[in-house]
Amino acid sequence: MMRPCHLGLRGPSWLLATLLLGAATLLQPGLALDQLPQDGEALAEELRESVPSGEVDVQGMIRIRAGDGRRHSLPFHYQVLLTADGWQSIYETSGGGMTTPQRLTVVRRPGQPNQYLLETIPPGDGERVVTTLTGDEAMVPFAGSDFWLADLGLEFLHWPHHEIRRDLRITRRKGRPCQILESRTDTPSPGGYSRVVSWIDRETRQPIIAEAYGADGKRFKEFEVGGVTKVDGVWEIKNLEMRNLRSDSRSVLEFSYRQRE
Repeated sequence: MMRPCHLGLRGPSWLLATLLLGAATLLQPGLALDQLPQDGEALAEELRESVPSGEVDVQGMIRIRAGDGRRHSLPFHYQVLLTADGWQSIYETSGGGMTTPQRLTVVRRPGQPNQYLLETIPPGDGERVVTTLTGDEAMVPFAGSDFWLADLGLEFLHWPHHEIRRDLRITRRKGRPCQILESRTDTPSPGGYSRVVSWIDRETRQPIIAEAYGADGKRFKEFEVGGVTKVDGVWEIKNLEMRNLRSDSRSVLEFSYRQRE
């Protein structure tokens, strides 16, 4: 069953969006912890089953700093489209430099795994190539950035094991009270993640910090939501940052909003 969002949230929020427009019912600051989901499976289900309250059309920039210090930027277009049986999040770049334009569509249906459609857009009138990927296959970069397709689809929420961590000291991140969710997979893809620890804001019900670990148990990536503001009762995420500790690279998604009529 789809759960509509009563709290507006514009922009993806991981890794998310995640990324992504998945906010659930507004929770008042200071709400007692025992009124929140106390089971990791229930919390993960809440996050992945929530749907946007409306469609969104956002322009932005992907700013990339490579491990050797080189920098470049790519314009991108982000949309959320509601469908009869779920919703889609779409990321499209215009390309630049050595990067071929790409269009990623994450198809989401309640109770179903994510489906990733990656479309390569050749120059001129060349034939477009669309590749359909599963969650494990989506552990690949989007448009040459540190954001993987699986990051943008919050794929870790579809893993089989979820636990609310109560043994970690830091339960406030970026000045916000959080629940800590640890998600694990038994079958990490080669070079992919095996575990993700995310700090879920108790009010917005969104990941604001996340740490991804490789199969070797070492921290691999760090994700952070930056510049969240409330405009006319709606939360707007100004940017998302992904740091790759292995390559010493960093990518930032920056957003400029206009609400779809």
